[in-house]
Amino acid sequence: MNLGEWTFRAFHDGRFKLDGGAMFGVVPKVMWEKKHPADEMNRIGLALRCLLVDHGTKRILVDTGMGDRWDEKKVGVFGLERRRNQLVAELAEAGITRESITDVILTHLHFDHSGGTFREEGGSLEPVFPEATHWVQKRHWEWALKPSERDRASFRTEDFQQLADSGRLELVEGPSEILPGVRVHPINGHTPGQQMVEFHTGERTVVYCGDLLPFLSQVHVPWIMGFDLNPLLTVTEKKQFLTRAVEDRYILVFEHDLENEAATVVFQDGKFKPDQVFTLAEGPE
Repeated sequence: MNLGEWTFRAFHDGRFKLDGGAMFGVVPKVMWEKKHPADEMNRIGLALRCLLVDHGTKRILVDTGMGDRWDEKKVGVFGLERRRNQLVAELAEAGITRESITDVILTHLHFDHSGGTFREEGGSLEPVFPEATHWVQKRHWEWALKPSERDRASFRTEDFQQLADSGRLELVEGPSEILPGVRVHPINGHTPGQQMVEFHTGERTVVYCGDLLPFLSQVHVPWIMGFDLNPLLTVTEKKQFLTRAVEDRYILVFEHDLENEAATVVFQDGKFKPDQVFTLAEGPE
């Protein structure tokens, strides 16, 4: 999808599965299963969709999937389906080297968003994207290094803690324009300091929604994850964000939706609803 001097493309690090009840919290299964069929273990499929943005001299990647370092047991637990180095391989097949990535923006540091930060070679951990500056909210960085008992299993600190020693880490404090036209806004319901990533192209605004809106179905405000540490705050943040999305005709990119890559939203009959649904290759009408 081209918007002025900006180019947006989706790349994937495979797919995995999580418990459907955990992904939809108090929403009854009879409602969410219509859109997200569960397997015999009550797991639903999730994409590992990353966003690549080219603008001028900048080549920006948002989130990096789960990476390679998973043993056979965990592969089974998460139903992980990916080839080795999948994200890097998909980029290479499009003629994009990992060294050409100038910036990696991490929405947050849960294992399914930051697992590609380092790769293993000969027992050592090295940057997957060695020339890239990695952008993380400071509040979230501090939380991820010392998470609570409730969300400790969501972090694999070895995947990201060495960024601090690499000279490739930039900690952001609050809402900021980190690059020309690229703005991040922290939200805190899911985890302290998750950041929404907005690309202001001069034509339309493209937003990578992370875990505020992992699926298109979750534009319905009460449909939030059981993983959220502060669910009532998530509800408030979703309302505020979706109001802006309707008013300014945002293009939303969904990280975990297997079927729906991007969409716009409208407000009708007292509810937020999907409007146009499309792939980034197609673009909106």
